[in-house]
Amino acid sequence: MKKNALITGGAGFLGSYLCQHLINSGLKVFCLDNLITGSPKNITRLENNKNFRFIKHDISKQIVIKDKINFILHFASPASPVDYLKYPIQTLKVGSLGTHNALGIAKEKRARFLLASTSEVYGDPLVHPQNEDYWGNVNCIGPRGVYDEAKRFAEAITMAYHRVHKVDTRIVRIFNTYGPRMRKNDGRAIPNFISQAIGNKPLTVYGKGLQTRSFCYVDDLIEGIWRLINSDTNLPVNIGNPDEMCLVDLAKHIIRISQSKSKIEYRKLPIDDPKQRRPDISRARKHLKWQPKVALEDGLTGTIEWFRNNE
Repeated sequence: MKKNALITGGAGFLGSYLCQHLINSGLKVFCLDNLITGSPKNITRLENNKNFRFIKHDISKQIVIKDKINFILHFASPASPVDYLKYPIQTLKVGSLGTHNALGIAKEKRARFLLASTSEVYGDPLVHPQNEDYWGNVNCIGPRGVYDEAKRFAEAITMAYHRVHKVDTRIVRIFNTYGPRMRKNDGRAIPNFISQAIGNKPLTVYGKGLQTRSFCYVDDLIEGIWRLINSDTNLPVNIGNPDEMCLVDLAKHIIRISQSKSKIEYRKLPIDDPKQRRPDISRARKHLKWQPKVALEDGLTGTIEWFRNNE
């Protein structure tokens, strides 16, 4: 009998890829999204699929699901600085009330639950690279804190439900991910740089651009998540690409690949912007037999092409 999955935030960048991947893997998918940052365009190709159903709803509010649910993947949340600074209270509510409601469904349905957490739980890290045992360095009252603390609380309540109610839980800590379907006004480095480069506008780099990030292509990330939900690992797992790059070099790469005439423009560094970010993926390698495969050059080339075709 076909198994059912509920994906909150299923019309978002990552959620829409998960919807497709789970359907391709033989599941029926219930996609739940309130569309404040997700887009119907991301799931248009799935609308007529008999194994797909869209539910417009805010998971921060209770919902009754009558169908049998085998898996719950909780991805609902504003995830870029532009979004969580615009929707700070909604971000905190979906990380707290939304996670509580999703876990409640998992408990009732005896479903396996996967929480989409983030490398932002490490804040501006004092340990490099970051492994899952690092507790983080977060300014809980800073403007970025709404996202960081929402996800830290979400992890805490997920583990509480695992320990107290024996819910079968997984936690993925997602590092910077990119690919087609990212919004142009997303506010993150890669969509910003690509949009500016293909428009031959200056690429805005903050500070001196020496802060580092590691960028994982979306297909690699989705494969890692799929392996995690099918594993027996209850502890958090970093999924990301350990190849580290400073942002000014990333900007130069995108100018070169896109054959842009753009220059680089330097601006003031935002508050609490992490200086470095790189995952230690030893746990993913050991327990999931996973590591990223797509080279940055190849991933950027495909993403730039998608942005050009979807201007």
